[in-house]
Order: sequence, then C-alpha cells, then structure tokens
Amino acid sequence: AKALGKNRYEMFDTQMHASALELLKLETDLRKALERRELGVHYQPIVAIASGRVVGFEALVRWNHPERGLLPPANFIRVAEETGLIVAIDQWVLRQACHQMAIWNDMYQPELPFWMSVNVSRKHFSDTALPSLVNDVCSETGVDGGLLRLELTESVIMEDVDLAAGMLHQLKDFGVRLSIDDFGTGYSSLSSLHRFPIDTLKIDRSFVSQMHENPENSEIVRTIVNLAK
Repeated sequence: AKALGKNRYEMFDTQMHASALELLKLETDLRKALERRELGVHYQPIVAIASGRVVGFEALVRWNHPERGLLPPANFIRVAEETGLIVAIDQWVLRQACHQMAIWNDMYQPELPFWMSVNVSRKHFSDTALPSLVNDVCSETGVDGGLLRLELTESVIMEDVDLAAGMLHQLKDFGVRLSIDDFGTGYSSLSSLHRFPIDTLKIDRSFVSQMHENPENSEIVRTIVNLAK
C-alpha cells in the first residue's frame, strides 16, 4: 500500500505471498552468488562514429543463476540495492573491469588504450570510501585513472547536491572521468549542473531511438548536445 502511494489499502492474496517468497529466495541466492562466482561481466563495445573504431567498453554485470539461467541486472539489482549487497557487487565489477582493461590494452592497444565505463549505484556513491577504493583498484591493476569512467544517474547526483559535488571532485582528483547516465529522464537542476565536474552526458535511449520518427526528439537531443558542449 505504501509503495502505491500510501493512504490506501491492499487486500492480501496468495500472489502476494508467492511474490514475497520468490523475492526472499532471490535475496538468499544473491548472497551466495558472489561466493559461488556466479556473477560475470559482459563488455559492450563503444564505437566512435567518425572513425568506426572501438574506443572503449562498458562493463555490464550478469548473473548466471544455477536454476534460472542468465539474468540481466533488471532482475536482481533492485534486490541488491535493498539489501546493501549492491556495494559488494559494484566493488567486484570495478575490479574485474579494470583487470580486463589492463589485459586488453597490454595485448591490443598499448599506443591508443581503450577506456572502461563502470556503473556506480546510489548506495555505493554515498560511501565515503569510494574514492579511496577507486584509487586502490587502479593501483592494483596498473590502470591509468584517466581511462576509467564512472557512470551515475541524474537522480543519484541530485539527491544531495553538496555531498555529490564533494564526492565527484574527490574522484576527479584521481583523474577519473565522470558520466551522467540516462540524461534527460531525471530531475537535474541546470543551476546545479555547473557545480559538477562531469565529462560526459549519456542521452537516454528513449530520446535517441525515436529521433527519426519524432522530430521533437531530434530537437531535444540537439539541445542536450549543445548543453553538454
């Protein structure tokens, strides 16, 4: 009832009970997933349109569940955030991604290295130990901080503008590049954006995918590009 807006009631039924049990089982399984090495990282290539060259990758976590098969983040990230397991998952993905980036750059791109993009959750971003962790992981893996891009959503940054500005500046001190993911779907205040040392705005796909069908979307994308510049 609270989730649907409060000041209302919901009648209990067997489907609620089944959903609660399924959620509990998913939480239990997720706690064991890290120990059992069931989580994996998939890498989505990022291509420069002008040259057609692969310039970097985005690290995306997947869960190879023993019973349900390969699960995308949408199936388990909410549970991970509610239970706090997301911080451990974020840390693991960061290490895996930096380690993989070091291997690929050593093998294929020593002169023009790839960069790696990693998502940071709301709970992890509020952890004051995040800047030190990023610095430690870069040192451990031998990765230049300038080749690491951390992605945060608008809503995470706008929750506490002062706290976010301080955290982002600390991360920038290590040379890390910063991106706002799904830009255009949150509640960014333009008067606050200039306080953040952001390098990249990632325009939400809901705008980009419909640019040809909807001229208004093209104008929105053009405006965001100009704003980013």
